[in-house]
Amino acid sequence: MDTRETIVVVGAGFGGLNFVKSVDKKKYRVILIDRNNYHCFPPLLYQVASSGLEPGSITFALRREMRSRRIRGCEYRMGDVCRIDTARKLVYTQYDTVAYDRLVLAAGTTNNFFGIPDLEKKVFTMKTIGEAIRLRNRIIDRMERASACSDGSRRRSMLTFAVIGGGPTGVEIAGALGEMKRYIAPREYPEFASSEIRVVLIEGSDRLLRTMSGRSSADALRQLGNLMVDVVTGKSMKDYTDGVITFADGTTLNADTVIWTAGVTALPMEITGAEPSYGPGGRLMVDEYNRVKGIDSFYAVGDICCCVSDRYPQGCPQLAQPAIQQGRNLALNINRGRFDRPFDYKDKGSMATVGRNRAVVDMSKVHFSGYFAWLTWMGVHLMSLLGMRNKLVVLINWIWNYWTYSAALRVLLRPAAMPLRSELPGDDKVAHCPANPNKTL
Repeated sequence: MDTRETIVVVGAGFGGLNFVKSVDKKKYRVILIDRNNYHCFPPLLYQVASSGLEPGSITFALRREMRSRRIRGCEYRMGDVCRIDTARKLVYTQYDTVAYDRLVLAAGTTNNFFGIPDLEKKVFTMKTIGEAIRLRNRIIDRMERASACSDGSRRRSMLTFAVIGGGPTGVEIAGALGEMKRYIAPREYPEFASSEIRVVLIEGSDRLLRTMSGRSSADALRQLGNLMVDVVTGKSMKDYTDGVITFADGTTLNADTVIWTAGVTALPMEITGAEPSYGPGGRLMVDEYNRVKGIDSFYAVGDICCCVSDRYPQGCPQLAQPAIQQGRNLALNINRGRFDRPFDYKDKGSMATVGRNRAVVDMSKVHFSGYFAWLTWMGVHLMSLLGMRNKLVVLINWIWNYWTYSAALRVLLRPAAMPLRSELPGDDKVAHCPANPNKTL
C-alpha cells in the first residue's frame, strides 16, 4: 500500500506547476487537476489573438511535462473542479471525486466585468487559448467583411476595435492592432484605406499601466501614438448594446468589436465544510506561509490568493512571478515538514511591449524603453516558455515576422460543430458535477 500523504493541486498555471516541480514526490503522492491537458503561457495570448503566433507555440502538453525529471511521479487528472469539501477532504470534478490529505489551490483568475449586465456575452476576452482564437477569428472576419462592404459608415464601424483596460494586456493587444493598421492593412487590404481602421484604447484611470512607473506610462502612450492608436483615459464603460459603447459620462462610441482587458477576479470555487476568508477581488486570504486562514491542510498560491504584507496591503500583484515564488516556497515548507520560511516576494520588475522595437521595462529603480526594452521583453518571455521546441518555434516566428510581416497565420479557421453528446458512445448528454447533480458543466 502507498502510505504517502496525498497532495491534490488544482491548476496547472505558474503557481501550481512550480509547486509540483518543487515538492518531494518520494514523500508525497501528488495529483494535479486542470480543466485543460496543457499548460498555457498567458503573457503571449495576445500574439495568438493578433495572428503573431500559433496556439501550439505557447502551450505545452502536461503529460509530456510529466515525463521530465522534476515532475516525474506526479499524476494528472483532467477535470473542472466544481466543489471542494474541506470537512471530508474531497475534490469533485464532473468526472470523478479525488480524496486528499493536503490541498493546494492554484486555479488563477477569470475576467471581472464589474457587474455590467450580460457583458460577458457581448465582448471578446483573452484569458484562455480558446478565447484568443475566437478573437483572432473576429479580427480577420471584420477585415474581410469590411473589404466587401460598400457602405462607408458601416465599414468604419466594422473596422473600429475598442480595447477596454489600459494594463499590460490592453496595451499589448492595442499595439498589435496598431501595427496591423499601420503596416499590414495597406498591403493586404487595398479595398479600403487604412485610415478607416480605428483602434481605441480606453482606460478608466488617469494613465496607462497603473502598476508601472509614470515614465513607463508616458513612454507607452507615446509609442501607441506612433502606431496610430487613440488612447482615452478617465472614461469608464457603463454598457455595450447593439454595437454601441456607452460611457459613464453619457458619451458613446460605435464599435463592432470590444476587447475586454479591464480586470480580473479570482476564479470562484464552491467550498463547503468550512468558510474561508476572502480579500480584494474574491481572493482567498492566506497567511505568510500560503495557508488558507481557518482551514486545516488547505493552501493557495498565485492569483487566487491574497497574501497581505506591509509592502503589499492589498496582496501581492497578480503576476507570474509571485505565483512562481509562492509555489516554490510552499513546496519547500511542506518538504521540510515545518512552516518556518515565510513567503517574501522578490520583485523582479515589470514590463510590457507595445510592438516591434517598442516596449517599456521597470526593474527596481531602473527604467528603460524602446529597442533595448523590446529585446529584454523578448528574452524574458522566450526563456519562460516550456519546451525547447516552443522556444525555437516562437523565436523563428518572431524573426520571420520582424522582416516580412508574414500573413501566414492570418487565416480564418472556424471549428466544425461537435456531434450531439447523446450520440457519442460513453458520453452523457450533459456533464454534471457528482457532488451537485443540478450543476451543469
